[in-house]
Amino acid sequence: MRCVRGRTEWTGIVRPEIAAVLWDFGGVITSSPFEAFNRYEASRGLPRDSIRRINAADPDRNAWARLERSEIDADTFDALFAEEAAAQGYQIAGRDVLSLLAGDIRPAMVAALDMLKDAGFRLGCITNNAKVGRGAGMSADPEKAAAVAAILARFEHVIESAKVGVRKPDPKIYRMMCDALGVAPEACVYLDDLGINCKPAAAMGMAAIKVTSEAQALADLARLTGLEFPGFSAKVQTQAL
Repeated sequence: MRCVRGRTEWTGIVRPEIAAVLWDFGGVITSSPFEAFNRYEASRGLPRDSIRRINAADPDRNAWARLERSEIDADTFDALFAEEAAAQGYQIAGRDVLSLLAGDIRPAMVAALDMLKDAGFRLGCITNNAKVGRGAGMSADPEKAAAVAAILARFEHVIESAKVGVRKPDPKIYRMMCDALGVAPEACVYLDDLGINCKPAAAMGMAAIKVTSEAQALADLARLTGLEFPGFSAKVQTQAL
C-alpha cells in the first residue's frame, strides 16, 4: 500500500482520496479500559481478562451491550453483570467495572486530531459508551470530563451508542457517520482498538486501523493520509484485524 497522487493503493486496489478520519474514543484517544480491568483483576486475584471474557459471552444481549444501548441503567447493570460473572465463577460487581471505564488522555493522539483538522480532513468519532459518570468519556472526575469534552469538540460529528441506541460492531452505526459527514466509506479511515469493530468498517470499504499502540496507529495513519506526525514515521506493514 502506498500513496499515489492523492489516492491510496490498498492490497492492489486504488482507493479514492481519503477525506475523513473516523475515531473510536476509549482505547484510541484515551488509554484502554482493558488496562484498568487487568489491574483490577490482579488486585483481586482474578484470572487476567476475566472481565473481557464475561463481556464476550452473548455479546449482543449481555448486560454490557444493553448498557451501551441505554436499554438498562447503571443499577440494573450492577446486578446483571454480577450474575453473569457468577455464572463464570467470579465475584465481580458491575459497579466496580463502571468505575474503571475512563482512561487517560493520550496527548499524541489529540495532537494528531489537530493536525488532521488543520490539513482539511473531516473528523468523526464513533464511541460505544454508557450513561455513567460525566459526559461521553464516562469519567467521575470533573476535570477529566471537561478535558474529554474539549477533545470531542474537535470532531465535526460524534456518535455515542448510549444516545443513539446502536453500538459497534453493528454496521448501522458506521453508515450513520458516513451519512452525517456526507462521505463514502471508501473515502474514510477508521481507527479502533478492537478488531471486531474494525471488521465492519473494512467490509464497508474503509481503511481500518486496529490500534495496538500510539506509535503503530500514528505510523499507519501517516501512511494513509500523507501527513507526518511528530515522532511517528510511516510503517511498511499493516496490522491484521
